Amino acid sequence: MLSDEILFLPVTELSRRLRLRQLSPVQLTESYLERSRKLGPSLNAYATLTPDLALQQAHAAEKEIAAGKYRGPLHGIPYAAKDLLAVKGYPTEWGARPYAGQKFDYDATVIRKLNDAGAVLLGKAAMIELAGGMGYRFASASASGPAKNPWNQGCWTCGSSSGSAAATAAGLAAFAIGTETWGSIICPSGFVGLSGLRPTYGRVSRYGAMALSYSMDKIGPIARSAEDCDLVLQVISGHDSGDAGSLPESAAKYAGATAPQGNIKVGWLVNQWKEISPAVNAALTIAQEVLKKTPSITMTTAKLPDGPWEAAATVILSVEGAAAFRDLIQSGRVAELNDPAGQIGGYMNEEISASDFINAERIRRILQKKMDELFQQVDVLATASLPVTASKLDANLDDALSFADPIGGIGNICGLPAISVPCGFGDDGLPVGLQFIGRPLDDVKVIQAARAFQKQTNWHTKRPQLA
Repeated sequence: MLSDEILFLPVTELSRRLRLRQLSPVQLTESYLERSRKLGPSLNAYATLTPDLALQQAHAAEKEIAAGKYRGPLHGIPYAAKDLLAVKGYPTEWGARPYAGQKFDYDATVIRKLNDAGAVLLGKAAMIELAGGMGYRFASASASGPAKNPWNQGCWTCGSSSGSAAATAAGLAAFAIGTETWGSIICPSGFVGLSGLRPTYGRVSRYGAMALSYSMDKIGPIARSAEDCDLVLQVISGHDSGDAGSLPESAAKYAGATAPQGNIKVGWLVNQWKEISPAVNAALTIAQEVLKKTPSITMTTAKLPDGPWEAAATVILSVEGAAAFRDLIQSGRVAELNDPAGQIGGYMNEEISASDFINAERIRRILQKKMDELFQQVDVLATASLPVTASKLDANLDDALSFADPIGGIGNICGLPAISVPCGFGDDGLPVGLQFIGRPLDDVKVIQAARAFQKQTNWHTKRPQLA
């Protein structure tokens, strides 16, 4: 088995070694699989491992690279995919007991694109049941059990991409694919000290992915660095006629972040968090000072517009979720979900009126205009990913994560790209995250800002110590 030092390398370095044939795709895959078998169950990181497929893909990659048929920077790179992405012939159970044994006879577009790039699928990462679409109060709201934070296994990784974060943070995969409707990439990445990218809505196809909110669902990478996220987004982005929300190819295809031309104007949000824990605030204060001294960044302050944005986002998500899972709710099988809140949440969502939904959509359009005005003043917004470090594994999330999250609601209802990167640790030894948010299709600026920060810091190189 390869050493931890190799298994925790970023994709950029693994890719270089694979291309130069200093590292074998088969040996790398076998090592990640062995580590996943050893540590994955204790962390509840995976729903299903796919060793036969992984080794088949790894052997193919090794032969192709040896023959000079190099497909690009993800060729031979092992990864995990959230278990709401269809993989032909393998279970895709959406983290939920009512869908145990569910299989599809096709691959999700994201899986197909990663296959075409020569990436190696290690397994399906565990997740919160139905991506939290019916609501939940406990980390145990998953058919795989609560995903444990590799930095402290008495704490959670956050949802709903809980297993994607656990697998990557624990060195069980080089990167993972997660999804976000509201916080499900940013929160897990913040809690476990990873770099997680939520792309612009419509940039990455959702074909073959479980639908939760048709107008808010997004798919993106959870990796070790902003540079890694940049590489993955180049592969998985692009138009797909199978997804009604997919942008035209000219807008959807992401070409990668080059060096910024001129300074990036970063607006530090002054009204995002009403309260912030002292540990998080201490790390954020240092991060802010780092940004002020970063050559390619100009700092200023910014303020989010006031309005019922979170309420509107909640209405849209709830109504679209009730529509997506109408059969599950009306059949009564929603009672098979693990979480008590999830067992009744769908019925409550069905009671939201059409007029409330229409008003929420009107509010969305107003907010999009206001955010466009804000982004005429700055290139990128910045704030803490979360105002707290990781919650306890057995915590009631209504209490532990009860804070308002304006930029989470705003960012997802408006389809804005964002990235969370690690920026330090709390006095409890748990990671603290910093997020950058940009205007639609400005994924480049978001990644450029994060990359500039990571060139000045080494938080993204830290890793948990696991037995």
